Amino acid sequence: MVAKRIIPCLDVKAGRTVKGVNFVGLQDVGDAVELGRMYAAQGADELVYLDISATVEERNTFTSLVEKIARNINIPFTVGGGISSIDDAARLLDVGADKISINSAAVRNPRLIDEIASKYGSQFVVLAIDAKRVGDRWLITTHGGRKLTERELFAWAREGEERGAGEILLTSMDHDGTRDGYPCELFDSLSRQLSIPIIASGGAGSVDDIYNVLSAGRADAALAASIFHYGEITVGELKRQLHERGIKVRL
Repeated sequence: MVAKRIIPCLDVKAGRTVKGVNFVGLQDVGDAVELGRMYAAQGADELVYLDISATVEERNTFTSLVEKIARNINIPFTVGGGISSIDDAARLLDVGADKISINSAAVRNPRLIDEIASKYGSQFVVLAIDAKRVGDRWLITTHGGRKLTERELFAWAREGEERGAGEILLTSMDHDGTRDGYPCELFDSLSRQLSIPIIASGGAGSVDDIYNVLSAGRADAALAASIFHYGEITVGELKRQLHERGIKVRL
C-alpha cells in the first residue's frame, strides 16, 4: 500500500500567507518562507503554494517568493496561481517548483493540460479543481471560487486525467475553511472513477477529519491549512496519530 501524504497549504496573497472561510474573509497567518521551512522540518510530505489572487488580478505568480520558499525546503513543492501558459509553467519550474497546479486556465483552455504534460510529464501536472454543490450536482468554479461554471466535476476530472494530469487537487468550496470535515462521499465517488491520485482539500478541522477522508474518502493525500497555521497540531503529531489508527504514513 502506498503511504498517504500530508500536505500543508500556503494560500498566498500579496506575499503573505492567508486563510479564510469559503475563499473569503482572509486573515494574515504568517510569512510563507518561514511556514514552509517549519512544515518541512515537521515532516510534511509535500508543500503546496497557491497564489490565490493571481488569476483575479490577471498577473503571474510571484516567482521571487516561490524561489525563496524552494531554497528553504527539501520536500516536493507544488505551485499554482496565475499559470496560463507553458511558459508560465517553465518559469516556475526553473525557480524551484517540482509540480505545477493549474485551475482556471485549464478550464478556459483544456489543451494546456496536454501541453504541459507532453513537455514535462504527467508527474509535473496537478489539476486543481474548486467545486461547489448546486442542487444535486457538483459544478466547477474558477477565479478563486468567484465564477461558477456549468462544467460538471466528475466529467472534468476524467477529462483532466485523459489529457495527462498526474494528480487531482479537489477543494470543496462549501467546506473550505469551515473546519467541519471533508465531504468524504464526494472524494470516495471521485476516487472510484479515476486511476490517478486525489488530494483532498477543504474542511480539515481535526485528526478525525483527516483520518476519515484518507480512509472512508479513499483520498491519497490530505491537504490542510488552518489546523497547522494556528498551531493546533504539528504535521509530525498528526502523522503519529494517523499511524496509530492504521493509516500508512511516512514517519
